[in-house]
Amino acid sequence: MSSLVDEVQAALAKVIDPEIRRPITDLGMVQSVDVADDGRVALTVLLTIAGCPLASTIEADVNEAVLSVPGVSAVDLTLGTMSDEQRAELKRTLRGHDDREIPFSKPDSLTQVILVASGKGGVGKSSVTVNLAMALAAKGKSVGVLDADIYGHSVPQMLGLMDASPTSVDGMIMPVPSMGLRVISIGMLKSSRDQVIAWRGPILDRALQQFLADVYWGDLDFLVVDLPPGTGDVALSLGQKLPNAEVLVVTTPQQASAEVAERAGTMASMLEQKVIGVVENMAFLDLACPHCGQNHRVDVFGSGGGSEVAGTLSTRLGYEVPLLAEIPIDPQLAAGGDLGVPLVATGPERPAAKALLALADRLAGRKRNLVGFKLGVTPV
Repeated sequence: MSSLVDEVQAALAKVIDPEIRRPITDLGMVQSVDVADDGRVALTVLLTIAGCPLASTIEADVNEAVLSVPGVSAVDLTLGTMSDEQRAELKRTLRGHDDREIPFSKPDSLTQVILVASGKGGVGKSSVTVNLAMALAAKGKSVGVLDADIYGHSVPQMLGLMDASPTSVDGMIMPVPSMGLRVISIGMLKSSRDQVIAWRGPILDRALQQFLADVYWGDLDFLVVDLPPGTGDVALSLGQKLPNAEVLVVTTPQQASAEVAERAGTMASMLEQKVIGVVENMAFLDLACPHCGQNHRVDVFGSGGGSEVAGTLSTRLGYEVPLLAEIPIDPQLAAGGDLGVPLVATGPERPAAKALLALADRLAGRKRNLVGFKLGVTPV
C-alpha cells in the first residue's frame, strides 16, 4: 500500500491549481491521502477559499489524476477549505515576503513589461493588447494582461470575462485565468457591470499599486498592459512603478491620430521608458477587385501614419523606433472583441491575425536590450 500511496502522491503533484498555476501538492492543498486494501483512495484537498469559483475544475482534475494510477479502484474526495493560518502560510510560500513590493520593478525581474499606449481613443489599442497577448501565449509564453484603463476598461469584454471576479487569498489577489492568459481589470472588482469609476489621481495610483503588488502574477514571460489613451495620471504612475517597462505605440494612418500618438511616445521618453516600436492599426482594407479578381489595398483612412510616427519618434528620441506592424481592417477583429474571443484564436489565417502573430514573433524573438535598463546599482 505504501508504494500505491507514493504513486497517488506523484499523480497529485501533476494537478495544477488553475489560478495559481502551481501543483496543488506544492501549495499545501493536499491534506491527507489514505489507500484501502481494495484500492479505494480517500483524500482531502483544501481549497484556498470557501466558494472557490474553480472548485469543480480542481475536483475533476484530482479525480482524473488519481483514477489514472494503476491499482486505484475508486476515489473518495473531500473538498475542504484552508484555515486563516494556512492561507497566510500559502501567501508566504508564493511571495516570499509580506510587504507590498512590485516584482516587475526589481532589477532581476525577467518579465518583459509592454505598455500598449496611444495618444487618443478609438485606434484599437485594447484590441491590439488582447490579441498580442493571445499571440504571445500561442507561442508558449507565460503572459499576464493588466487592464490599466480604469475609466474605459474593455479587456474583460474582449476576453469573455464580464462576469468573472478574482479570488483573494489573505489579501493576495489571483488573476483570472482565460485562454492561457492571467488577467486583471477594475471591471472584475466592481459591484455591478454598470458601476461608473470616478476616481482622482491618488486613488488611481493606489489601485495601480494594488494591481501590481497585491496580485500574484507568478512567473511571467510578458506582462502586457493596456494603458488609457493620452498622457495622464496612469501613464505617470506606471512610469514610476515600472521603470524598466517598454512602450508600444498604437496609431492609425490618419494624420490627426499620428500627431497625438507621437505625444504618447514622447511621454514614455520623459519617464525614461524605451519605445520599442509603433503599430499602425486599421492600416488598409484588402478588397477583391470584381474585374480582375485580384486583391487590392484600399487606404480607407489615408496612409503613412505609422511610418510618420516611427520616423518622428526616432528623430526625437535619438534611437530607432521601428514600425513593427501594419494591421489591416478586418470586421472579424471587432467581432471577436464583442464575442469575447480574440481573432488570433478564432481566425489565425486571416490577414489581421497574421499581422498580430508576426508582431508577437518580433517581440518574443528579440534579445533583451540593456541600454537604459535600471539595474539598481549606485556607483560609489
